[in-house]
This record gives sequence, structure tokens and C-alpha cells, in this order.
Amino acid sequence: MPSRPDGHRHVIAVAVTDAVPTFELAVPCEVFGVDRSDIVAPWYELRLCAAEPGPLRTPAGMRVDTTHGLEDLAEADTVIVPAIDRDVQLNPPPLLIKALRSAHDHGRRIVSLCTGAYVLATAGLLDGRKATTHWMNAGDFAHRFPAVQVEPDVLYVDEGDILTSAGTAAAIDLCLHLVRLDHGAAVANEIARRMVVSPPREAAEPQVAQLLVRPEIRSELTPVLQWARANLDRSLTVSDFARAARMSERTLARRFREVLDITPKKWLMQQRVRLAQELLETSDESIDKIAKRTGFGAAANFRHHFSRITGQSPQTYRHIFRDRAAG
Repeated sequence: MPSRPDGHRHVIAVAVTDAVPTFELAVPCEVFGVDRSDIVAPWYELRLCAAEPGPLRTPAGMRVDTTHGLEDLAEADTVIVPAIDRDVQLNPPPLLIKALRSAHDHGRRIVSLCTGAYVLATAGLLDGRKATTHWMNAGDFAHRFPAVQVEPDVLYVDEGDILTSAGTAAAIDLCLHLVRLDHGAAVANEIARRMVVSPPREAAEPQVAQLLVRPEIRSELTPVLQWARANLDRSLTVSDFARAARMSERTLARRFREVLDITPKKWLMQQRVRLAQELLETSDESIDKIAKRTGFGAAANFRHHFSRITGQSPQTYRHIFRDRAAG
């Protein structure tokens, strides 16, 4: 997170264009614009910035009142370009392109949601980088911007200073991921609970969900997932999963693929790492104790898997989070 003087809010600037899709505009408003200072203080400051002359409206006809302009983008800590209308995809406002380049030159974190990636690509900010957008636009996007390495099958791409998300619901995942980067997994998970959505999914999860799975198949997995989360300190195996679900191991694996598009073993590993992140952020427990509480057993095993998945050792993760929180 870009550094701010102690006590100052992290400013999120959202570039608003005409006919901005309602959902993708609403997501950053919900995640960053609602006062969450009971969790973290100070919370973010959200600014809606007019990216072109008004009045600006959503496709449903709702007027978007903006209190800031493009000149405010370079002054923000994070700049978000939500999804955009097709006309804007083809011809982004030149002043918006200029403002984004200026914000990037000033070291701001730049984020696009869904088709907002078209604006970042037009500005040249994605050249030579990995990026994503809505899967329905991926082919067109790749054709128009051959210098961009398009990742059509992921939820979002984090390139450090520039992040891009897939369509619609993936905007929630990326916004929660930003909270996780800034304030840690425990805070991001709490925001997800308040929004009544799942914790932020990992970036590499596929965009296209298994939408044709029958509701009764989805619901039959719920008890075993709840049971597993409550027993992460145990050395659980796929056989344990199957017995708890009263299924054969083959049926359980098939249900996981149908509903979650993941194996039971990989899902369990993700849950262990997420719990470990929360414990590293919120407690002073030793690495040995966290290894046991999260079901990794030996500290060496915990360090190996945690580093493999997060790219950082547990101790480094704890130091980085606490240094960030202190700053």
C-alpha cells in the first residue's frame, strides 16, 4: 500500500465514465466507501471522480453524482477504473488516459475491474504485463492489445502496482484482495462476512463457474465444508472428508470438482493457509503452535507449504503485515 502520513486515510479514487455498469461501480463503493472504522481506523476514503463531462448515468438511468474530477486521480493512493461501456472501450476519454499515466508516474496503485482493463491498455500501462478482463471480452481484448499477455481464465491478476480483474463478481474478489494486501486476511474476511460473500477467492481460480450444478448438489457439500473448517487442527485426509460427507472418495472428489472446481486436498490446504494468515496477523503465537493449530503438524511442514502458496515465510509474512499496520 502506498505510504501515507500516520493517521491519514488511504484514498481510493474511482474514475466514473458515462453508462458505467452499476454492479462494478457499486462494488468499490461497498467495500471501500462504507465506514468500517470499527474494524480498522482510519478506514479508506472513497472519491468518485468524473472522467468525462456529465451528467453521468448508469445503464439503468441512475445518475452518478461525482464530487471530484480527473485532477484528483494523481493525488489518490489507489485509482480504480471500473467496467466501462463499449463506446468507452473503443474510445476512452483522452483526459482519462492522461490522468492514468500521470497517476502511474506518481507511483499510485492502478486497478481495473472487468472491461476497465481496456482503458489501462489504451494508456499503455499493461504493455508487457499479464492482465485479465471478462472472459467474453478476452479474445477482442487480446486482438486489440497484442502487447498485453492476456490471462482469460483467472479471477484477477496482481502485478504489484497494477491489478486487473475479470467480470462482475470477480470485482468483489479483487477489491477484497486489496483490503487483504492493505490490512491482512482477517480484515478482508470480516468484510466478506459483513457483505455475506465468501472470503476472497484466489486469483488463479477460473472465471467461469460450474453454473449448471444442481442446488441440491451444492447444498450437500455445505455441512462437510463447515465440519472441515472447524477441524483444521486435525490431520484430515480425503478419507476423513468422505466419511464426514457419507460419500465415497470418488463421489466426494467429483462433487468438489462440480461445485468448487478444486480437489478436496487443495481446498483443505487453502483453508489451512488462510487460518494461518489470520493467526500470524492477530496473535503472537509461535510458529510451532500455529503449525499445530492449522493442522500442518511440524513447523518445517508449515513453513514449506505456507511459503509455496504465499511466496513468503510465515515469519516474513508476520513482519510485513505488522510493519504495514504500524505505517
